[in-house]
Order: sequence, then structure tokens, then C-alpha cells
Amino acid sequence: MRIVQHSLKCLAIAILMFLPTSIFAYSASGDGGQVSGKQNVEAYILHHLKDSHDFNLFSYTDDSGERKHFGVSLPVILWSSEGLVTFMSSEFHHDDEGKVVVEKNGLKFTKIHSKIYELEKDATAVNFDADHHATNGTKVLDFSITKSVVGILLIGLLMLFWFSRLAKQYKKKQIPTGFGRILEPLVLYVRDEIARPNIGEKHYRKFTGYLLTVFFFIWILNLAGLTPLGFNVTGQLAVTACLAIFTLIIYTISGNKDYWMHILWMPGVPIFVKPILAVIELVGAFIIKPFSLLVRLFANISAGHIVLMSLIAIMFTLKESLGVVGATSLSFVLSFFLLLIELLVAFLQAYIFTMLSALFIGMAVAEHDHEHEEHAHEISSDVEDVRGDFI
Repeated sequence: MRIVQHSLKCLAIAILMFLPTSIFAYSASGDGGQVSGKQNVEAYILHHLKDSHDFNLFSYTDDSGERKHFGVSLPVILWSSEGLVTFMSSEFHHDDEGKVVVEKNGLKFTKIHSKIYELEKDATAVNFDADHHATNGTKVLDFSITKSVVGILLIGLLMLFWFSRLAKQYKKKQIPTGFGRILEPLVLYVRDEIARPNIGEKHYRKFTGYLLTVFFFIWILNLAGLTPLGFNVTGQLAVTACLAIFTLIIYTISGNKDYWMHILWMPGVPIFVKPILAVIELVGAFIIKPFSLLVRLFANISAGHIVLMSLIAIMFTLKESLGVVGATSLSFVLSFFLLLIELLVAFLQAYIFTMLSALFIGMAVAEHDHEHEEHAHEISSDVEDVRGDFI
């Protein structure tokens, strides 16, 4: 129980790190982002799946018809044409259509579809072409602390705290207590059911730490994505690509002589076929394997969020035909059952990514018994001789 309390304190402190001068209430013109109608709902869902420069906790319309947004702003860190520029995201006033222009250090910035542009010096507003692309602005290098970055930092700190406590408990006692009892069977499961059978007894300890990190990182972030905080970290292609690249680097560097020999000059096949197989194997090792890792995680998590939010949106889209009570009830029931499935998918995707990573690493470090292969080849030759004599 103490570990849970300490974890909650750690989470609260991490959140408070971003709160100074960042809790804000700001207004927007027009409808201010109110969601009504099928097109607005679809646009809102797609916008929700993207990363954001702030946390929008809730919104409401006051008596004057002005839309108010309450949330937590995050630091915007840009590398502009004249160097580093920083300010808080609250200066954009929740605008994402290029209507608000922020002036800093003599430079002008605006945000369009979650991308920040630096406007020309003489520009007072954004000019758009027929495809709604800015013609008088250029994208800047964005190193901002976005919502996904906050999620990664928070989950990383929690994992570091939890597993550090678990490691300390093992030094003092054989059986962990408190929250460690929940972590221990999961750690043993990853070690005994994923790492050991796929990598082998000789090498599995070397890679178990990475597999544990990937498993819990993906799983906890998947669960966080189902909370009202709106984290969609594993639904960001950049994050899943980065995780896949980590696995690629590990099995590429750890590959032994047999692994590279089977890729570059596969034994037991005709010489004229070996170059063709080498190209296929190289494409598989450097492109297909990591691509399968990143796309599977990204697509499943994003699809789950889209379906879940679409079911929640039933209360808006079918309000006229089913009534407020009917649409809300239908939305709640369907969303509840889908949420139960999403809880399973959150674990399943973490398991699949970890399992495939262990499988790829195991293929790279596997040691082939060449003496056994030669003996098998001799037996095969003897069988062919006996078959020829019989014929």
C-alpha cells in the first residue's frame, strides 16, 4: 500500500512540474470547437488522435456565447531562423487553424493542424492556397514538450520508481510485498514465457531487461490511452517507429557469425541463388521486420481509439433520431463493452511487440550446430546411395 501511495505522490509531483504559470483559461471566437454534426465529430476524432501542445481538460460556453477552455499549457521549444525560441502553448489560445499569431523575439509563429510555422517578417496573418497550405510561412524544428512527451516522461518515472523498489525488496527478502506482488508474476512471465524460450538459456538474461522495459512501457501507455487524460502515445507513428528501431539496433549489433552468414551467403543453396536470397534477407532484416513491429502497434492502437470515440460520439450523431436518453444509453453500453476489449488489446499488443522482438533477437544470437548439420548431410547422402543402388 505504501508503494502505491508513493507512486501517486510521484505522479502528482511530476504533473506539478508542468503547472507553474500553465493553468489557464482562454476564449475562442465563434463556436470555439463545439462538436456537433457528423463532420465535426469525425474531425474531432482525428484531431484527438494527434499529438498536442497542451492538455485541454474541459470546455464550456458561458452566458455570452463565448467558448471557454480550461487546460494545462506546455512549453513550446522551437529552432527558428534566428535560433532558439521558447514560450508557453497558452499563447496560441487553443487555436489550431492559423488564426492566432504569436510574436517572440521579433519573429511570428502560428499553429496549423498541430504544426507550428514561422511567418515571413512582414506578414500579419497566414495566407492559404487552395489546399489550405500556408504560403507565407515555413515549418520550424519543433522540440516542444508535447502531450505525448509528458506521457512518456510520467510513465518512465513511474516504471523507474516501481522497479527500483522491487529490486530493493529482492535484496532484503525472497518474496516482495505491496505493489511488488503485482509486478513479480508479470516480470516472471516475460522472463520465462517470452525471453527464455525465444532467445535461449545461454543469452536470454542479457536481453531480458530490454524486453521487460518494452513490455511494461507499451502496456502502461496503452492503458493510459484509455483514460480521460487523452494520451495516445503508442498511437503516434514516431513512437512506435522509435521502439522498432531500438529492436532493430539490438538484433543487428548482437547478430553472431552464423546469423550474418545465413543472411549474406546462405549455406546449402546453389551459388547463383545466394545473391538473390541475400538481398531478400537484408530487406527482411532491415525493413520488413521493424516495419511489421511499428505498423502493427500503431494501427491497432489507433483503430481502437477511433472505434471507441466513434461509439462515444453516438450520443451526438444519433441524438435527433434516438433522443438524448436513447443515444446516450446506446453509446454508454457499446463503449463499455468495447472498453473491456480494449483492455485486452492493450495487453495483447504489448505482448506481441515483446514476443516478436524476442524472436528476432533469438534468431540473431542462435548458435547453429554445424557438426550436426554435416552429420545429417552425410546420412542424407548415404540414403541417396542406398536408394540409387536399389533402383
